[in-house]
Amino acid sequence: MKNRILFLLASVLLLVAAGCNKKFLEDMKPYNSYGEDQVFSNETLAGWYIDRVYNYYFVNYRSPLQQVVGSYTTDRSQMTEELGGTVNKYTDPGRTLQLAKDADGYYGTTTSSINNNPYTRIRFCNDIIAKMDQPVTGNLSATFRQRAKGQMFFLRALQYFDLVRVYGGVPIVLTVQNASTSDPSIQIPRSKSSECFVQIVKDLDSAAALLPMKWEVPATDYGRLTAAGALAMKSRVLLTAASPLFNKDWDNTGSDKWQAALQAGLDAETKLTAAGYGLYGSTAKDWAQMTYAQTAAFNKEALMVFLFSTSQISSSGYNNGWENSVRPTDYKGSGNGISATKEMLDLFPLANGLRPTAANGYVDTFFFANRDPRFYRTFAFSGSKWGIKTNANKSTWFYRWKPSATGSPAYYGNNQTSSPAVVYKMSNPAADSTGYTYSNTSIFEYRYAELLLNIAECYAAKGDVGNALTYLGKIRARVGIPSANNYGIGTPADKYAAIEACLYERRIELAYEGKRFWDVQRWMLYDNTDNSGNSVTKLGLKPINGTSRNGYYWQAKTYVAKDPLSATDRNILIDPDASNFSTQIENLKAVYNKWFVMTPLDKPMDQVNNTPVTILFRPNYYLSGLGTSPLSSNPWLQQTIGWQDYSGGAGNFDYQQ
Repeated sequence: MKNRILFLLASVLLLVAAGCNKKFLEDMKPYNSYGEDQVFSNETLAGWYIDRVYNYYFVNYRSPLQQVVGSYTTDRSQMTEELGGTVNKYTDPGRTLQLAKDADGYYGTTTSSINNNPYTRIRFCNDIIAKMDQPVTGNLSATFRQRAKGQMFFLRALQYFDLVRVYGGVPIVLTVQNASTSDPSIQIPRSKSSECFVQIVKDLDSAAALLPMKWEVPATDYGRLTAAGALAMKSRVLLTAASPLFNKDWDNTGSDKWQAALQAGLDAETKLTAAGYGLYGSTAKDWAQMTYAQTAAFNKEALMVFLFSTSQISSSGYNNGWENSVRPTDYKGSGNGISATKEMLDLFPLANGLRPTAANGYVDTFFFANRDPRFYRTFAFSGSKWGIKTNANKSTWFYRWKPSATGSPAYYGNNQTSSPAVVYKMSNPAADSTGYTYSNTSIFEYRYAELLLNIAECYAAKGDVGNALTYLGKIRARVGIPSANNYGIGTPADKYAAIEACLYERRIELAYEGKRFWDVQRWMLYDNTDNSGNSVTKLGLKPINGTSRNGYYWQAKTYVAKDPLSATDRNILIDPDASNFSTQIENLKAVYNKWFVMTPLDKPMDQVNNTPVTILFRPNYYLSGLGTSPLSSNPWLQQTIGWQDYSGGAGNFDYQQ
């Protein structure tokens, strides 16, 4: 391991983790002159080394839509209704993936160099865990060693959890191993998925026992992993293990897996509440502000939070790319913002909590009227107040006009969006338009609200509809939805309807936070399969397969050569916190009725080679097979059922065991 340690120490500058306070980013230290023994006998140097491991995990985490530790890409977010315009290899109906070379590359490749891949990160964790019990760390305080181990147990659990979510069972390696082509002791086979979940939970229990619920000095340590985060993560892990993807017995209300997940959630709720955690604020305005109102101090809703620098230091400043990506062209964003699909605009409840159906009074032409308070904090549409540092009352509009049937369209503000609304959530209205790239708005990877939703889902799966409604009510009450009719949810007829209500609430509360794909995956919602127990049908849902993501324009009713609206027409500032909010909504309706019509996109959002397509996610994609490199380098590893092995044979590893 010594050569790997020295590889880490050879950096000229210490790059600390995105999971740590931005102060770490500003305290750059050269430490290439230190040796391994010196590093692990000094708390400052050992702390820098631990921070470097955080860096390996989270350096690429710049947007809430990015997923899986280490690589952090948006591929999975692109496979749900949240984002249109990208058909990747897993949703392209023209592709069939089953060869090892087509498998997900997350597992890593075998090379002679040090790569930041999952088992490299696991090796670093294993090494530090072992070091903290060796004589070399004898000079370190007991508290330091305890917390060092706790952070590594947590990080190791995170890595194994993502490996299991991508591949199912994988080899469990808990000690530092030396690479060898002939040592049979390190030829570790794939463990069952259930065995991996046991180890992940064990690591999280160890982390919870060794870490503080809160770090004592937020100015330097806020954002580090905590016992609170470990307890909450245990709930997420066991919820995944209880879901249809890994649990053939999911439809049994007496399933031990649902009970274990419920108990983990309730235990976390009790301990976190005692430590001061909970839902942030009591209004929709608070809900909107939670990610930017506090950037370097304790936030009661943040169970796993990643903070960012406000400026680039050398080449190592960490920045949140979200602000730059959501701001449209006339806000000087990096593109046209993130166009809201029609599926998302038509998803959010009405103001009274009812589903947005025609029977309940919903009219999609006026998608912006009478909606759940969270709608106005998730999307920006024409006239919406969306401030910047120099103008708190700035707004923009999303419409276009054409001079003739065949003429080229023009867009207000050059906002060439594929929707009359864009994503606004987690944007800071005080962001500096000259430096969006270095927005320090936090990413809340795990919020207290998700924990409550986990508990609700477990109750629903166990057939306890009443308690499921109680926890869903907590989520809706916080943002001001009236309590009548169970906050608009009604009374689900059975456990299936209750589970669906929980999944629906997750789509709203956690929209654009990188959670939707995992819910779709663990409930196997692309279509009914032999392994899903007909979950789609039982929950009363429409399969995602065969659907598409759609957008449309607000387009001028008549052909005009110039902008049809005057400054007076656009003299609307829609602020959901203003006393005249309802009036402004009615004014916007009037402008729409006078000037605009819903018009289909020039080209569909979902297309391949300019041909419209619908989503097709094949059954073997829920868990990827292993790729060519790990199979060729480790011939003892089994390939996953539904995928072909290195020699072209059928895989036989059952991920549901």
